[in-house]
Amino acid sequence: MSHEYRLLIDGQLVAGASSFDVINPATEAVVASCPKADEAQLNAAVAAAKAAFPAWSARTQDERAAMVHEIADRLMARIDEFARLLTAEQGKPLDQAHGEVIGTVFTLKAFADMRVKEKVLKNEGGNQVFEHRTPLGVCAAITPWNFPIILLANKLGPCLVTGNTMVAKPAPTTPLTTLLFGELANEVLPAGVLNIVCDQNELGALITNHPDIAKVGFTGSTATGKKVMASSASTVKRVTLELGGNDAAIVLDDMPAKLAAEKVYQGAMTNAGQICVAIKRAYVHESVYDEFLSEITALAQNAVVDDGTKQGTTIGPVQNKMQFDKVSALLADARERGQVLAGGAPLDRPGFFIPPTIVAGLDDDAPLVKEEQFGPVLPVLKFSDIDDVVARANDSEYGLGGTVWGRDTARAIEIARKIDTGTVWVNQHLAIDGNIPFRGVKQSGLGAELGEAGLLEYTQAHIVNAVELVD
Repeated sequence: MSHEYRLLIDGQLVAGASSFDVINPATEAVVASCPKADEAQLNAAVAAAKAAFPAWSARTQDERAAMVHEIADRLMARIDEFARLLTAEQGKPLDQAHGEVIGTVFTLKAFADMRVKEKVLKNEGGNQVFEHRTPLGVCAAITPWNFPIILLANKLGPCLVTGNTMVAKPAPTTPLTTLLFGELANEVLPAGVLNIVCDQNELGALITNHPDIAKVGFTGSTATGKKVMASSASTVKRVTLELGGNDAAIVLDDMPAKLAAEKVYQGAMTNAGQICVAIKRAYVHESVYDEFLSEITALAQNAVVDDGTKQGTTIGPVQNKMQFDKVSALLADARERGQVLAGGAPLDRPGFFIPPTIVAGLDDDAPLVKEEQFGPVLPVLKFSDIDDVVARANDSEYGLGGTVWGRDTARAIEIARKIDTGTVWVNQHLAIDGNIPFRGVKQSGLGAELGEAGLLEYTQAHIVNAVELVD
């Protein structure tokens, strides 16, 4: 790709202090050169956002929302361009890349349609108490490599609508779609409202303890999220953390095995399993276990693992070499501990390809069951007792999402209520909606994204308590 990518600082597209290559995970070839910001450029981006804040926050919500709508419309008009770039740098099949871009459009529009409203808490006897919400100032977005553009929208939408300005830092292995988005947004937004800097993980600590940044929205691993939280404490920043998960699927005895296998397979293998709320371990009732295993194994064996630009590809590569090595190590351990029914080893070819893998016979303490694999590998475990399987599902330091599958929806909902995660889906998966809050519990996160709750994360509640003077 011949496009020349630039940082976005104070409304200007500028070269980095240096550069680095972005690698296509399907070919290991260079996609493009990415500009790399240094500390001075980061400080310039923060200063630009700070300078733009007074005028931006003074605009009405309707004015700001109209610009967010305009950005979304322009993105939709260029969906093919963005999807192809996303596939090139991230690896997901082209249809899934289109889905991410469409989801980004819907998310931005959902936030653009929301409004922060003043609440009257008391109005009697000459005493007026009301709560209104004010923007925080400069907010930072640190985004991951699995869904680089939609997870930026989760932060940028509420940030802009509520009157804040932003400095965004994409993951170093997938910065290009974010930079292209910056070019598009720069045609709509006033200078300094959105700034984008790229690095190879050198700027994170400078962002999280920067005195002029009021809030950090971070999506990524739990280990890195802890560092973000600790560093942000130096200035008591607001933080929103959307971290790792080890999401369990519970397949009940009244769930048709073939349908369950199809649903769980998609929930585990979409985006090569690189989704924070991907199904990462499946607990299947003993009465349907064998049939379920047979069906999901066949699905994995029939998958088309290839470059995401090729027609018919259903599973692309793992996004980067570090993650490829991590998943490969978990696979090697699983081969020793359990029975590999499909897949089981990386493909011997260029690119970071791991075929969809189904593993049976593992104990609950196996690394593939206890850890977040973040790849196309699924352990399938048997259960017979509901209380026991709920306890097993909850026995995790994570608590992001989960699913329960069964014909008796009321029964499935009652089981879902007992799962200790921020979201539990019943008979569906990845039903993400810009109007529905998304949260993690335990070590899966702090605060909320999406919905009104996600909008309010970018505001400060402000109480005015007034009484009339009495002479």
